[in-house]
Amino acid sequence: MYDPDFSPPEGVERPLWRSLVINFADRFAPERLPPLQLTSKPIDVVLPADAIEAPWYRTVFTNIGDVVSPERLPPLELESRPVDVGELLGDELNHGWFDSLLQNLRDRLAPEKLPPLQLTSQPVAGFGNEETLQVLDWSDLIDGPKVYLPDELTVAPTSGSGMMPAVAPVREAPPVNPALLAARMQLVRDIGRTVFRRKIWIGLAAAEIVFLLFAIFKLQ
Repeated sequence: MYDPDFSPPEGVERPLWRSLVINFADRFAPERLPPLQLTSKPIDVVLPADAIEAPWYRTVFTNIGDVVSPERLPPLELESRPVDVGELLGDELNHGWFDSLLQNLRDRLAPEKLPPLQLTSQPVAGFGNEETLQVLDWSDLIDGPKVYLPDELTVAPTSGSGMMPAVAPVREAPPVNPALLAARMQLVRDIGRTVFRRKIWIGLAAAEIVFLLFAIFKLQ
């Protein structure tokens, strides 16, 4: 196994004076290296910059020569085994509507038999029921104390004029949460400030319109 070395090159850690001396030595007394021996055959490569800088008549004759007598290349030798990837999406879109209709009918009448799906995890039952989906009440979904209100008292009608109707007992006011009361007061205060600011802006806009109209009529 080869351990990759991500450390910086040695030239980065050289001091400044040493780098200056090496640069002066390479400038005035460069190292004499043996001639380069090429072991491969160079390939004629046309760079994009050279093709752009070529005159138009040269490109015209080159294109005509490629059409009349194209370059004969050796047959391509594949070193890998091709893999069947099926029909691509672009090929499917190029088919006609009748091919799509026949394929849908074939899938409907004789669908492809696939192997059974192997699940690695157990399915989760929805709301404790594996067959149907149950819609529960809000009282079962909300986590909180349940409050049962007392029934209203009904007063029986009396025939005698001297009998006084029974008075229903006065209910005690439920305790008020201080946090909710403070939030309500803050909301009312913010709404009041917003209405006041809106009135101010409307007044300023109306005053500006009146001033502009007065200036226009006065200048005329």
